[in-house]
Amino acid sequence: MSVRHIWALTRKEFLHIMRDRSTLILVLFTPTALLLLMAYALSVDIKHVPLAVLDYDRTSASARFIQQITSGDDLDIAAFPTSRQEIDALLMAGSVKAAVIISPGFASDLQALKGLPLQVIIDGTEPQSGQFAVEHIASRAEAFVQAAVTRQLQARGLTLTSLQPLDLRIQSWFNPSMKSRNAIIPGLISMVLGFPALSVALALAREREHGTLEQLMATPVGRAELMLGKMVPYILVGMLNVVLIPAFALAWFHVPFNGSFPLFLGLSAIFMFSVLSMGIVVGVFMRTQPAALALSFLVIFYPGFFLTGIFFPLASMPEEVRLEALSLPGTHYAIITRGLFLPGVGLDVLWPYAVMMIFLGLAFTGVAALFFRKKLA
Repeated sequence: MSVRHIWALTRKEFLHIMRDRSTLILVLFTPTALLLLMAYALSVDIKHVPLAVLDYDRTSASARFIQQITSGDDLDIAAFPTSRQEIDALLMAGSVKAAVIISPGFASDLQALKGLPLQVIIDGTEPQSGQFAVEHIASRAEAFVQAAVTRQLQARGLTLTSLQPLDLRIQSWFNPSMKSRNAIIPGLISMVLGFPALSVALALAREREHGTLEQLMATPVGRAELMLGKMVPYILVGMLNVVLIPAFALAWFHVPFNGSFPLFLGLSAIFMFSVLSMGIVVGVFMRTQPAALALSFLVIFYPGFFLTGIFFPLASMPEEVRLEALSLPGTHYAIITRGLFLPGVGLDVLWPYAVMMIFLGLAFTGVAALFFRKKLA
């Protein structure tokens, strides 16, 4: 293997990237734009859910309860209907996503420690918003009841804890605010950084369409040298994104980064090699750019979206699907990015995923080199 041959091919491919505006945009600017778009579209930090409140009791206690459940920016009162028919109309029109009905006798039942006569209706067409409203109403109702009955219990010589044998205390590690964006964006980085794989597949297909690939093979350049010469420029350009995209995520979305950035760079370079090897395989088997584009989305991006654990936990997948997911470099890199961004783990935890990416990269490169000569024949 000649370093001079690899450098010549690398220089040729790098000049092409710099001169071809569409390729430069694809590998340099598209990942950041896609991260920005998907981070806003896929984050599920729900706020300002419109709520209707029907208060049959109309006492100071019910007024305090309404104020309690709508404190903050999670639930907004959009209407005060006076009947169930008005609630039905609001839900049908989509004006509200949940409705709270405070029954008559709310204050007296609360005073007598009989419970909290309350009904919540949600719009099932948007279950996320409805479930969000129910959870927040339930937690704030519990806090309201505790504050309201504590004085009465103390007058009777009782304490609130004596009526609650279960003392449940919840603590969230690594993402205390439980913002979905903090969990999604590190995973999305593993997907958007795969765009250079699409570029290298299109580059091989374009060379075959224009006949320049056969000219290259007529030179003393070997198959392995050609593969490396094609990959190195995209790895270098991809590494620029490895710096820009996390910086953008930290500055714009305020996603925490608690790990080692040099370790992140090193593991990202391994990921770039692995995912670009997949792109090389696609380029080897596809003879036209449209076909290479379609296959790249089919074998790289769609599986990367659904199978890498970004949105659906790997543990919940069937065993066959989980094995397929583990054959994708993005699955291992998503674990790495989340581990470095949130808990800030080190190489002692992440080395198995790095080894798997190296193995997959070598395997894909071997497959590409094995079939490359045969496909040109």
